Formats: sequence, C-alpha cells, structure tokens
Amino acid sequence: MSFLFGKKKQEQAPSTGEAIQKLRQTEELLEKKQAFMEKKISEEIKLAKQNGTKNKRAAIMALKRKKRLEKQLAQIDGTLSTIEYQREALENANTNTEVLKTMGFASKALKSAQQQMGVEDVDDMMSDLQEQLEVANEISDAISNSTGFGQDLDEDELFRELEELEQEELDEQLLDVGPSVTSQLPDVPTARPAKVAEDPEDEDMRELAAWAS
Repeated sequence: MSFLFGKKKQEQAPSTGEAIQKLRQTEELLEKKQAFMEKKISEEIKLAKQNGTKNKRAAIMALKRKKRLEKQLAQIDGTLSTIEYQREALENANTNTEVLKTMGFASKALKSAQQQMGVEDVDDMMSDLQEQLEVANEISDAISNSTGFGQDLDEDELFRELEELEQEELDEQLLDVGPSVTSQLPDVPTARPAKVAEDPEDEDMRELAAWAS
C-alpha cells in the first residue's frame, strides 16, 4: 500500500558502533588523500622552481595547480575536523549508553536481591545471630568456670603447709652445713686484763670535782 502512494520505506537507523566504524573508514580515506595532495603540492613547487627561469609559462601552470591542490587540501582538513567531532560525539554517546545499560543491569540485580531477603528476614537473622552469640558466651563461661576443681580448698591451710615445707628445707640446709661454727671460733680468754695506769691529769680532775661538790 505504501508503494502505491509513493512513500519510501523508513530505513532502520544504524547503531552507534556501525556509525563510528563508517566514520573511521572515511577518516582513513581522507587522510590518505590528504597525504597524496601534500606530495603533489611539493612536486608542483619543485616544478615551478625548475622552470622559473627557463619556462615561465610552465612555472605559472605549476603554481596554479598548486593553488587548486591547496584549496582541496583545506577542504579535506575541514571535512576531517567535522568527521572527528562527529565520531567523538558518537563514541561519547556509545559510552554513556553502555554505562546506562550497566547501571540498569546492576539496579535489577539489586532489586532481585532485595526481593529475596526483606527487612523482616534481616531482622530475624540478626536476632538469631544475637541469640547464638549469647549461647556461645554462656558455653564459654561454663567451660572457663573452675568451680569444683580445687576452689573448695582452704587457702590458710595451704599457706601453713607451705611454711612447714619451707622450715623443713631450712633445717635440712643447716644440717648440711657441716661442723659447728662455734667450734671454729678462738677460745675466750679467762685471765683478767692488766690494770691500765691512770693518767695523773685524770686524778687531778677527780679531786677538783670532789672539792667543788
């Protein structure tokens, strides 16, 4: 029906990846043409110099061709700038599209994870975890409690027993010393020491003290 009325079928828009690839191919083609024209311009300049004094007409024609080539080269430069700008815009758009797709994928995954475990499930899990921790602490306290393993002993009795052991050790050390120490001491003198002669001055002082009293 659309053919009868002369309407063209709407073409499907290319993807950004396809468009970027086409633009890169065009860039490569224009860059090759640009290099070719730069080479031709150099040749025309050389030809003009060679014929400058010999054949001025040939030199002028060479310069004219150089001018045309330079104009075409300027047009290629402008076209390349436009294509580069368009390609960079497409690349940025493609990057943004991929980023949005990734973010949407992550959002769906997060939503699915949250649906599998609601807030009530998390509360129940945390309550169970807290209960298990309390049970574990009670078990640890019960294991570490030393009641019935020597705590019912009288410490005073143990200290007395320790003192007795220390006294026995001290007695054994005294017995192992050997002969009595007193047997090795020199004999005590029995004779009275000779009376030391009194100083005459001491006697005068005693008489003076007696007279004063």
